[in-house]
Amino acid sequence: MTLVLPSWLVTSADAPPRHGWGVRVDGSTIGQVGPHAELRSAFPDDEVVDAPKSVMLPGFVNAHVHLYGTLAHGIPVDEAPADFWSFLTDYWWPKIEDALDVDMIAAATDYVCAEMLRSGTTSFYDILEAPHAVPDALLVQKEIVERRGLRGLLSFEATERAGEKIAKLGLSENANLIDSCGPDSLVGGLMSWHTTFTCSDPFITEAFGLAADRGVMSHAHVNEGPHEGIWAEEKYGHRTIEHYDKLGVAGPNFLASQCVHLSDREMALLVERDVRVTHMPLANCEVGGGIAPIPELLRAGVVVGLGSDGYINDLFAVMRGAFLIHKARLQDPGVMAAAEVLQMATEGGAKVLGFDRVGRLESGWAADLQLVDATFPTPLTEHNLIEQVVLWRDQHHVNDVMVAGRWRVRGGEVLDADLDLLRARTREQAIRLWG
Repeated sequence: MTLVLPSWLVTSADAPPRHGWGVRVDGSTIGQVGPHAELRSAFPDDEVVDAPKSVMLPGFVNAHVHLYGTLAHGIPVDEAPADFWSFLTDYWWPKIEDALDVDMIAAATDYVCAEMLRSGTTSFYDILEAPHAVPDALLVQKEIVERRGLRGLLSFEATERAGEKIAKLGLSENANLIDSCGPDSLVGGLMSWHTTFTCSDPFITEAFGLAADRGVMSHAHVNEGPHEGIWAEEKYGHRTIEHYDKLGVAGPNFLASQCVHLSDREMALLVERDVRVTHMPLANCEVGGGIAPIPELLRAGVVVGLGSDGYINDLFAVMRGAFLIHKARLQDPGVMAAAEVLQMATEGGAKVLGFDRVGRLESGWAADLQLVDATFPTPLTEHNLIEQVVLWRDQHHVNDVMVAGRWRVRGGEVLDADLDLLRARTREQAIRLWG
């Protein structure tokens, strides 16, 4: 048993920060929460971790990441894509996804897992699309994630764009990964397909059925740019979410990522069908996709998680992007309060991914936590602490990280990981990819 005693404790984004409070870690969960003196008195024989200049937060949940995406950082581009469709067809598919192999994927997975831990991320959902790296690429990833000790969901983004054989291998890749994960494992799987414009209706319903048979959720990218909604209207006479509704897919077991371009009817369906949504503010900017109507979705009651999309994996930076970009879009400094952003990065992300009792630091919840440097140049108070953290902390301010009751980062160092070696391996594989 361990007492972890920071200067400030944030049990959740919707509760006031507590000065002089800490937690007792009991195995893989939080056993008790309370003032330091009470915890020390009640449990005098416990190991004590004093963290007097730290804020304790729930570990971040990166609800949408492409681990392989780090290999594309800085890749030479002859000409910038003109729009999101050309980004896919002229750049991302031919230069990245179609060129990936298992060695590239393994190196990127290992490095980014360590990178996420270093920045306070304890849980994540990854989507791999690498048509020529199946079968068994997900099983390689699974072994790496288990070794790093993160709580993760893995999936292969099945698609028919590379032909029938690859399409079927994609579904099998997801099913085999899901079947390989035990109920007590930190690693699990989802069923994923790409989009309506790369997957036929029979393919989508088959994928959704495979997921339902296994009791897991399904995921697809939805309206990341304007193309998909317009394409669906021209082909079906209605937009993307409406089409998923007619297929029987839109519901609480469907995770719709991106959701940048939504009609009023699509927004209403997300609410009515209890569809889960993930938001990638920085990546949406990078590909010129647009800005998702997240404040409106939150006000309507949609559960939203925050993700990096494999672009910038430091969730402190992603939170800042979400905090600022919607104020500019709506010309309203009052939208997207810091607590709402932190909620999306913690419990909101856990909810959209179906993680049980993850994202809060309360009795009986997962002992997934981070200790962040609290030496700000201005005073911390109950009223400003969350905003200070969201705006003025970064991954290098994270000192310690625990996942399921086990320390994975101590003193800013990822345990059992040689970051220089992992970085060098990733660079070697990036050179192969770029060639």
